[in-house]
Amino acid sequence: MKILITVCLLWCFAAVAQTPNTFIIDAAHLAAIKEKAVTKDNAAMQLISNLQKQADVLLSMKPVSVMDKLFTPVSGNKHDYMSQAPYFWYDSTKPNGLPYMRKDGERNPEIYKITDRTYLGKLEEASRTLSLAWYFTGDEKYAEKAATLLRTWFLDDATKMNPNLDYGQAIPGVNNGRGIGIIETVALTGIADAAGILNGSKAWTAANHKSLQQWYAQYLNWMLTSKNGGEEHAAKNNHGTWYYAQVIDFALFTGDNAKAKQLAEESKKRLDGQLTKDGAQPMELERTNGLGYSTMNLKGWFTVATLAKRTSVDLWTYQTPQTVSVRNAFDWLMPYAIGEKTWTYQQISKYNPNEFYPLLLQAATAFKEEKYLAAAKGLNKGDSNTMNDLLFGK
Repeated sequence: MKILITVCLLWCFAAVAQTPNTFIIDAAHLAAIKEKAVTKDNAAMQLISNLQKQADVLLSMKPVSVMDKLFTPVSGNKHDYMSQAPYFWYDSTKPNGLPYMRKDGERNPEIYKITDRTYLGKLEEASRTLSLAWYFTGDEKYAEKAATLLRTWFLDDATKMNPNLDYGQAIPGVNNGRGIGIIETVALTGIADAAGILNGSKAWTAANHKSLQQWYAQYLNWMLTSKNGGEEHAAKNNHGTWYYAQVIDFALFTGDNAKAKQLAEESKKRLDGQLTKDGAQPMELERTNGLGYSTMNLKGWFTVATLAKRTSVDLWTYQTPQTVSVRNAFDWLMPYAIGEKTWTYQQISKYNPNEFYPLLLQAATAFKEEKYLAAAKGLNKGDSNTMNDLLFGK
């Protein structure tokens, strides 16, 4: 109760923040929750209280950086991001185990020795949680922490990441990096929204925001012009989906709305090649974790559709030449994801139905269908879904 009162008091007496400039997160939805908290709506106040608890833990988080890794890319520059392909393993039948062999769906624990991917994911989670805590409470300590984390990764000369992914998902004995690695920077989309929320706080200055936009513009240019970027741009499966999610988002974040709209229109061709007439995703079903990959790819399309709407391109109702839509893909997958039907394809790792929870919430809004919301309530596990409920709940 004390925390709930603190949340309300902090918001009531803090300067009112400007409307966040976000692209995946619905700023109007955030504002509605904030207004409910002011009127002492119990559900809204509880969500913000849960968020604040998570943010308080993050106040002691050590800033992370690409410089923290114990390895150096072949460029000789630790400012360059690097990672190792997750599904490739030492081959005992080859000299020195090289080249590594592929085991789809089996994650090699060696990848965690290189910390860039893990730390970028932590940065996304922390910056989003802290920025939202500042937005809802007005307490600058959350903005100050988030700003420090962002400046460390992107802006400070001693620790910043170079805006490229030349060395992502390298395969030992085969290459030093490949286009597939670009899927690891999906975290940058969440970070862009976190910065948009912080924009207006005392800690995250206009100069900081402009510098971050410049970094994103450089990275977007690399994605659109580099060899690795070209490979991922051409990817027909989930990698292509998430490529479009990133480049559209980064174009919007950097103010290039024309490029964002062009890419949103172009993404339709990628969807055309991914769905069967009944809405299945065959390129994801052929994976050893078909249910997980189908969910992940659908999440990508929900993200692309959300971003495309910002450019006046409607992907929510768009139909492929086979008259199949994103909603058809969602409806095909839903009964398997929530356990109403038995999955008949490969899924060698345990699937958590809660992975589908945010998609149910988004679908309920996008398609104005209450049955999706009812299904979501059947999956809700309480505080574990605080962030999803804040971002997508009704």
